[in-house]
Amino acid sequence: MKGPVTRPASGRPPGASRRATLAWCLYDTANSAIPAVITTFVFATYFTQAVAADATTGTAQWSMAVTLSALAVAILSPPLGAIADAAGRRKPWLLFFTAVSVLGCALLWFVPPTPEGETPGAGVVLYALIVFGVVNAAFEMATVFYNAMLPDLVAPDRMGRLSGWAWGAGYAGGLACLLIVLFGFVQADPAPFGLDEAMAEDVRASGPISALWYALFALPIFLWTPDRLRSGMGAGKAVRQGLSTLVKSLRNLRSYGGVLRYLIARMLYIDGLNTLFAFGGIYAAGTFGMALEEVLMFGIALNLTAGLGAFGFAWIDDAIGAKRTIVIALVAIMAISTGLLIVESKDWFWGLGLCLGIFFGPAQAASRSLMARLVPRDMAAEMFGLYALSGKATTFMGPMVLGWVTLIADSQRAGMATIMIFLVAGLILLLGVREPRTDTA
Repeated sequence: MKGPVTRPASGRPPGASRRATLAWCLYDTANSAIPAVITTFVFATYFTQAVAADATTGTAQWSMAVTLSALAVAILSPPLGAIADAAGRRKPWLLFFTAVSVLGCALLWFVPPTPEGETPGAGVVLYALIVFGVVNAAFEMATVFYNAMLPDLVAPDRMGRLSGWAWGAGYAGGLACLLIVLFGFVQADPAPFGLDEAMAEDVRASGPISALWYALFALPIFLWTPDRLRSGMGAGKAVRQGLSTLVKSLRNLRSYGGVLRYLIARMLYIDGLNTLFAFGGIYAAGTFGMALEEVLMFGIALNLTAGLGAFGFAWIDDAIGAKRTIVIALVAIMAISTGLLIVESKDWFWGLGLCLGIFFGPAQAASRSLMARLVPRDMAAEMFGLYALSGKATTFMGPMVLGWVTLIADSQRAGMATIMIFLVAGLILLLGVREPRTDTA
């Protein structure tokens, strides 16, 4: 078995100008509207409180939509990633899935609220869940090809910084988009553009706003960030070679140091983190009785602390290593999450929640940079395809278990507590991973 390799800290890769790396970071700003506004704080809360029959039923339905979309990503990302590697270019795939997600966000406008005292229409609920599922799946698939561009843009000794800066830019984007939705629409009096508040049009506008935000800030990556050259293969040959490469990678994965162990560890703890982030707004509304406006304020504050954490830990990642950064973040998240499951006071929830945000960004950004350092340079593209699989192969498990336990126990606290299982298991496996040294000489 091959052990960790000392990775040279070379200069900036050819073609990766400062403008190119800035454009790459701005894509994180662009797609941040999906998790911040749609998946977590605005549309998710609107669906459970104003569309579904009740908060508990809505939580279970929303978790099923997240589960199915994540399962689709787990199935599609490895073969599509391998096919894209064989064909050479990644940006056409990135453009396609970005466009699908943008269109889906705009279509969320057509989800009206359920009149008080009436049973929600099955067609409306199904439409909302299907459109959201497509949006979420396309957003995640786009991220596969976006992340795979990282090794081509920056040297190993600066991967932590670029990855952290991009995550920080993402949280800043989520914060800005939430501010626009909150003060420009939800709390505006009167609602702008003649929007009908009785039909929740001020809240439903979050879909088109997110679509516009995503499209606007995604544009620079397609204009300025270089892509790999086209391989010249025909479509049929690219499919055959891509799938063949994927099979070989899976068979030979044990030969590459701690990559397999790391992928399994990440598969577990990222599932916990994604579930925690996806259901944070729903938990705040259902357990602590927060109204939509207060959930939005909490989301804004959480994105602020998360962005500061991602920026701050970007240098720490390169200084002490990505693995240590992830361990610090996971231990802190577990400790704070335990407190969030116990406290009854809304003030304590606010305080602990903001502290929790500080460690979200570092855990995610350092995970990306650790993978970039672990894989052999000549296998980076196909290994990042497996990295995408590790992030989605069990993503459906967290929301599914949370939804089941929430229904069985009739308690959001009990459902949220299941997240700790994934975080603890992932941390234990991560401790056995050896991070490569970076030669800065």
